[in-house]
Amino acid sequence: MSKHFEDARYYLGRAAEHAKAGVVEELEPVEARVKELVGREDEEPEPEPSRLDKLQADLKDLEERAEGEAREAVASARKRVAEYRGKDTAAE
Repeated sequence: MSKHFEDARYYLGRAAEHAKAGVVEELEPVEARVKELVGREDEEPEPEPSRLDKLQADLKDLEERAEGEAREAVASARKRVAEYRGKDTAAE
């Protein structure tokens, strides 16, 4: 698969994750209000994530960020090499 498609798939996945998080965040007050009106309020709050869960989530975020930065660095290096080669052949 072309690197362009891999990059596009990665960034589409990230965009979908952010869109989902945004929708959930925006609808939380509406959900709470509806539950209050219907009388179905949450009796038990969701448990806090454990230290291990937090660390795993942090590591996943770091991994994704490092992968994105590495892709950008490689793309930049390829561009510079291509520009150098283009200038090199033009000088001959």
